[in-house]
Amino acid sequence: MAVFDDLKQGLPAVAGPDTRLLILGSLPGEVSLARRQYYGHPQNQFWRLMGEVLDEPLAPLAYEDRLARLAARGVGLWDVVARARRQGSLDAALREAEANDLEAFVGGLPQLRAVGFNGGVSARIGQAALAGQAGRLALIPLPSSSPAFAGMSFAAKAERWKTLTRFARAPDTG
Repeated sequence: MAVFDDLKQGLPAVAGPDTRLLILGSLPGEVSLARRQYYGHPQNQFWRLMGEVLDEPLAPLAYEDRLARLAARGVGLWDVVARARRQGSLDAALREAEANDLEAFVGGLPQLRAVGFNGGVSARIGQAALAGQAGRLALIPLPSSSPAFAGMSFAAKAERWKTLTRFARAPDTG
């Protein structure tokens, strides 16, 4: 019988000193971890939602180009969970979760103005971890972009996500 190791390790943060808006997920799912890409599952709506936020199509781009467009607009990505045990991809299956040090991380982002939490688990863990930053940062819970969260239409999700638009930098004009 094969030994199943269900310990999942998150991806490194994608952010820099000019990050104004940080999007925090929970922990990447199986497909994303296998691809080593944030929101790598083709049915995840994240890239379409961020395309709505930034008013530019991100979903058709190659992954590295998507990241470059986010960086150009001052948007960073990371997760609230550093590692956890989980079979499958659902947040409800997370066990023994070890949180990322969000307080220290956001302290190293001097231009940061807002943190968006992609889904309920991200919001619960992230808002508690960043409660001391609430006076400095807008902490914004968002409906999950996951294909598992089908209780809200894409249009309704997009309207909620568009609250992030004011925190992203204007598009490059050069």
